[in-house]
Amino acid sequence: MPETPRAQAREDARFRILDLLEQQPELTQRELASELGVSLGAVNYTLKALAEKGLVKLRNFRASERKLGYAYVLTPAGVSEKSWLAGRFIQRKLKEYEALREELEALEDRYGAPEGKVR
Repeated sequence: MPETPRAQAREDARFRILDLLEQQPELTQRELASELGVSLGAVNYTLKALAEKGLVKLRNFRASERKLGYAYVLTPAGVSEKSWLAGRFIQRKLKEYEALREELEALEDRYGAPEGKVR
C-alpha cells in the first residue's frame, strides 16, 4: 500500500530531527523547530514519540555554571532508525528528482531551453 503524503512528511520529520540531534544534541526544541522550519509543537510531539520508542534520551548537562541544559542523545536503536530513515528519504528524494527532471525536459522540448542553458 502506498504511503500517504502525511505519513511521508512525518517520516521525513523523524529523520531530520534524528539527523540534527546526532550532530547537535544540545539543540533546544525551539532551535530544532527553527532549523527545520516546523512548529515547536510538531517538534515536541515528535521528540516525545521518539523518546517513547526508545530512540532518544534526554540528558542533563551543564551549559554554564548557573544554568542546566539538556541534550537529546540518540540511543543505539535511534542511530539504527536514523540510518533506515535516511535510506528511505534518499530513495524518495531521488524519485522526486527524477520526476522533476522529466517534467523539465518535457517543458524544454515544448518551449525551448532557457537562455544560457545548454543541454
